[in-house]
Amino acid sequence: MLTVNKVLAQGRGLAGALLKRAPYIELDWDVRQKSRFDATDSSGRSIGVFLPRGTVVRGGDVLVAEDGSLISVRAAPQAVLVVRHCTEHGSPFDLVRAAYHLGNRHVQLQLAPDHLKLEPDHVLAQMLRQMHLIVTEAYEAFEPEGGAYAAPGHDHGHAHGHEHAHGEAHAHAKSTKHDHDHDHAQDHDHEHHVHDHAQEHAHEHSPSPTDATEGPRVHQQHDHGYHEPSK
Repeated sequence: MLTVNKVLAQGRGLAGALLKRAPYIELDWDVRQKSRFDATDSSGRSIGVFLPRGTVVRGGDVLVAEDGSLISVRAAPQAVLVVRHCTEHGSPFDLVRAAYHLGNRHVQLQLAPDHLKLEPDHVLAQMLRQMHLIVTEAYEAFEPEGGAYAAPGHDHGHAHGHEHAHGEAHAHAKSTKHDHDHDHAQDHDHEHHVHDHAQEHAHEHSPSPTDATEGPRVHQQHDHGYHEPSK
C-alpha cells in the first residue's frame, strides 16, 4: 500500500501537464472530510491516506505519495437535494432565509447564486417545501461551504498574508505611538530642564535683598483687579 501524508490544495504550484498525467481517485464527501482513509486510484494502486487531523480534501486537490507520485482528487457524484426558489410565488431571498435556518441546524451546504445543495434528509426537505421552496433530488458532486476559518492547506496563503499585513500595521501604529510619546516626553522634560535652568540663572544674578543702594526689598501684592471704594 502506498502511503500519502500530504495534500496540495487545488494542485497549487504544479504544472497543468503534470496533473493531466497523474492518476486520480473519486471520493464522495463522506470520505473526503476524513483525514484517514483507504482508496484505490485509477491505475489500480492501493493508497493509505494519513493527513493531519481536521484536514478536508476537496475536488481538485492533489495528494502527494511517499514516493513523490501525485494523485489528483475528484469529487464523486452522490445523492443530494437541490433547493431553488419558486419563480412564480417567491424570490431569490427565500434561499437566503433557507440558508439561515439550515445553518442554525449546522447543516452542511453547498452555496450557489441560484440554488442550495445538501445531503438527503426527508425532514429538512419537508421543512423547505413548507417554506415554498422547490426541492429536487439529484446525483451530483457535493462541495459544501467551508467554515469561517479555512481548513489547513486551503486559502492559507491569503489568510497568512492578511494577518501579517494587519499585524504589521498594528505593530507600526504601536511603534509610532510609542516613539511619539517617547519623543514628546523627552521634549517635555527638556523644556522643564531649560525652564529650571533659567530660573536658577536669574536667581544667581538677582540683587541681594540687602543691597546698599536699593535698601530692603518689599514684595508688592497685586490687587488682581479689586479696588477699595474711595471714601
